[in-house]
Amino acid sequence: MPKIDEKLLPVFEDVLRRNAGEVEFHQAVEEVLESLGCVIAKHPDYMSRALIERLCEPERQIIFRVPWIDDKGRFRINRGFRVQFNSALGPYKGGLRFHPSVNVGIIKFLGFEQTFKNALTGLPIGGGKGGSDFNPRGRSDAEIMRFCQSFMTELYRHLGEYTDVPAGDIGCGAREIGYLFGQYKRLTNRYEAGVLTGKGLTYGGSRARTEATGYGATYFVDSMLRTKGTSFDGRRAVVSGSGNVAIYAIEKIHEFGGKVIACSDSSGFVVDDNGIDLDLLKETKLVRRERISAYAEAKGAGAVYSEKGSIWDVPCDVAIPSATQNELTGKDAKSLVDNGVIAVAEGANMPSTPDAIRLFHEAGILFGPAKAANAGGVATSALEMQQNASRDSWTFDETEARLAAIMRRIHDRCAETADEYGAPGNYALGANITGFVRVAEAMQALGVI
Repeated sequence: MPKIDEKLLPVFEDVLRRNAGEVEFHQAVEEVLESLGCVIAKHPDYMSRALIERLCEPERQIIFRVPWIDDKGRFRINRGFRVQFNSALGPYKGGLRFHPSVNVGIIKFLGFEQTFKNALTGLPIGGGKGGSDFNPRGRSDAEIMRFCQSFMTELYRHLGEYTDVPAGDIGCGAREIGYLFGQYKRLTNRYEAGVLTGKGLTYGGSRARTEATGYGATYFVDSMLRTKGTSFDGRRAVVSGSGNVAIYAIEKIHEFGGKVIACSDSSGFVVDDNGIDLDLLKETKLVRRERISAYAEAKGAGAVYSEKGSIWDVPCDVAIPSATQNELTGKDAKSLVDNGVIAVAEGANMPSTPDAIRLFHEAGILFGPAKAANAGGVATSALEMQQNASRDSWTFDETEARLAAIMRRIHDRCAETADEYGAPGNYALGANITGFVRVAEAMQALGVI
């Protein structure tokens, strides 16, 4: 059984029973409950009012059919999801993931994590998540538009700037958000810019939103390093993935004086000891949308591509897993520790397995959990909502300055809470408790919701 306080074990057992087979959701709940024993000892009323049970149960789960027609005239059917997890702090807020792996358990785990992540920002946003098992890879723009229009035709009735505000996620970028917003506008006859975030700059988007998650994770690592009297300067880093999160983490690490020597995609990874050429990476992944192997071919001497082994076997000082859930295992963590890593921050959602996290803590490695380290994306989404509400538009520098301040504040809150509960340096415990207490206090104030 998990290392959960005995008073909380019945809660976890009930989660397992009521959500059979949803292993990612079980993992996310277990990781949070392991942190809450000391909290319920200090606040027994959280148990008597069933706040933890209520927090583990989504307020609403929506599953729907998404019919669309491909370019050859064939009928296609996908499944759409939206889990509106908790609105105690504000409207539901969380991205839409379009990927074949998507199912209700994945969306519930992401919505659960999003609730705490959003609470950590200090901004008035609740937690939610959505998506579809639709695979955009290889589809034409016309096919993606037809899918997005069908998806929004069902989902729009559950959205609103004061109700639920989706954004993008894996497989759902600026192109998809544009099609979704266009269909929402068409169906409602309202130009409600605040109903979606991650929009293009020409119709209400925020500068720095594309960069925000990667930049935010880097700011979080920089804050952790500062507590040890050091910085990125001269450090070697490895960043998994090669989407927006990874690319902009690489960009900010280079600005901070570090050198990223490896990145990856689902086909393999590339090691470039001279440092990843950011312009070439952007051209390869964002413009031509090619595999990471094409980067190595274009770069030539010094860049080595591999489909075998693990990117986490590459020696580095800083590691930022930014691809997908459970990509960094206990075995990978041991390789990182043995090779001298000093800091790890999760750029993706739950990319480290429980064994990996445990090993990092035992080895005294600085570890930034996803709900804290990758909160930059949703924080900037909330800033986009603020700009939309005031009919305003901020400069890139102004938006990034606010993002940096939010990420520093999240770091400090997590560190202070860890100290308060007798676990200095344990950012995972600090993040879980800080997020939980903020949501729990709001739920208590609102009555039985």
